[in-house]
Amino acid sequence: MSPGIQFALGAMLLFGVVDLIYKRGAAAGALPHQFLMVQSWVFLPTVAAYGLVTGSLHFVPGTLWGLPVGVLVLTGFYNFAHSLKSGPVSVNAPVFRLSFVITAALAVALLGEPLSAYKVAGIALALVAVWLLLGAPAAVDAGRHESRSSLARVLVATAAIGIGNFLYKYGLHAGATPASLIVAQAPVVVGCSPALPGIVDRRIRPSRAVLRNAPLAGVAIALAFCLMVESLARGDASVMVPVAQMGFVATSLFGFVFLREPFSLRKGAGLVAALAALASLAGG
Repeated sequence: MSPGIQFALGAMLLFGVVDLIYKRGAAAGALPHQFLMVQSWVFLPTVAAYGLVTGSLHFVPGTLWGLPVGVLVLTGFYNFAHSLKSGPVSVNAPVFRLSFVITAALAVALLGEPLSAYKVAGIALALVAVWLLLGAPAAVDAGRHESRSSLARVLVATAAIGIGNFLYKYGLHAGATPASLIVAQAPVVVGCSPALPGIVDRRIRPSRAVLRNAPLAGVAIALAFCLMVESLARGDASVMVPVAQMGFVATSLFGFVFLREPFSLRKGAGLVAALAALASLAGG
């Protein structure tokens, strides 16, 4: 089994929980810009505490790669949260997690990571899983505009997170520690996130729906990023990021069971393909 895979699996489960919290918040009326602002307030102290506990807060020039990652993460999660207002979590979460294909391609092309048969099979099965999970079209014509808008936002989010996850690995190559990279990105997110509520709402006053859901999401996503970057410090980005980003398996199941989103044989086959992809990538 690949070194560091246990960290990637932990990140996978936490990312799945985060997606579900996002959907619950969106259903309760939480506005994405307010949600991300409050989430960032919790994110920074959580990752700082992680760095202090692990003793890995060592800043070097490579740590500065955390700054552009912060911009990309803010862009990605804002658009993903916004997409859930009109799109189902069992569809948008798999598309969002498809960002691992971008990360894996960049790692192979720019960092020279090997492309084994296990990796190829795992990524191919993950693509099949996403295609199967995207199989159900919108049932109501009136909802087409919302569906297209939701899909456009989730595609922007996918590209931003895919590039950001690659830059984590690049920063590690430059000598940064996992905790220092994540702590470096946090001030960017914390500093920029209040701008959107200030512009859109002309005040910074989060709603009750935001305050009920965003703090928990902040803790979960901070720990998910910590575990994912720890896995990157031990293994290839073309393995660790795909495994970590396959949290959509858990999210889709949660969506079917707890949110009563429609289930079909095609979506069931998609989940089976996703589990096969996970097994292949773990063996790679």
